[in-house]
Amino acid sequence: MTTTQFSQLLLTGAMLTATLSQSAMAQTAEEQGFEISKQAKVRDMGWGNSEANMTMTLRNAQGEEAVRTMRMKSLEVEGDGDKSLTVFDKPRDVKGTAFLSFSHTLTPDDQWLYLPSLKRVKRISSRNKSGPFMGSEFAFEDLSSFELEKYSYKFLGNDVCTLGECAMVEQYPVDKTSGYTRRIVWVDTVHYRIDKVEFYDRKNSLLKTLKYRDYKQYLNKYWRAHKQVMNNHQNGKATVMALADIEFNTGLSEGDFNKNALKRAR
Repeated sequence: MTTTQFSQLLLTGAMLTATLSQSAMAQTAEEQGFEISKQAKVRDMGWGNSEANMTMTLRNAQGEEAVRTMRMKSLEVEGDGDKSLTVFDKPRDVKGTAFLSFSHTLTPDDQWLYLPSLKRVKRISSRNKSGPFMGSEFAFEDLSSFELEKYSYKFLGNDVCTLGECAMVEQYPVDKTSGYTRRIVWVDTVHYRIDKVEFYDRKNSLLKTLKYRDYKQYLNKYWRAHKQVMNNHQNGKATVMALADIEFNTGLSEGDFNKNALKRAR
């Protein structure tokens, strides 16, 4: 064997070793989907607590609209899902209605609805969480915080979106009582903001599409969409959630989020 042949053999071996190493390091579609979703979660951690004023616009298939105003308090919980308290102010027929949600990572979420007309707190059972929230196109389960443990994942590829370029990730609910078989999430590849989500029902038919619009950055880190538009493709209805203003680190604590807080919320 000549020196040249020996050198070529060494080079070929080195190239093969590098190729095998790259193959070993290559992620599966499932791993890629998880990592993208993890990045979206990690980049939105550490905001603490917040308070916001919002409007909810209900639009029926004929285009008629009804507008509601509400206030929302949120608390980030270390080692578990977020807590939130939503109180309706207008119109008069829903004034004082309050919704309390404890999101969890490994166990079913806890959710309660206070109805002032009945002066009682109603617990939302797991089997009913796919039902509509206050007559909107958002289901109760749509209002939970996103937790990595709630889904399994699959990367589908990249796509052009309103935020630029987005990674498409299919997410499969772990909870068998979910109203969805899967959802496809478009996540922008720069800031990992969600552009839109497609929801597929238990028959695996496209049910709804949620679009996130008008993003603004807070505390030089956290992005919030000031408009969320949920379109129901099966009944022609839509709900628009608009964020009027939001303030972070307002001094909220665990004591502001319990069933007693539901009744005293005004």
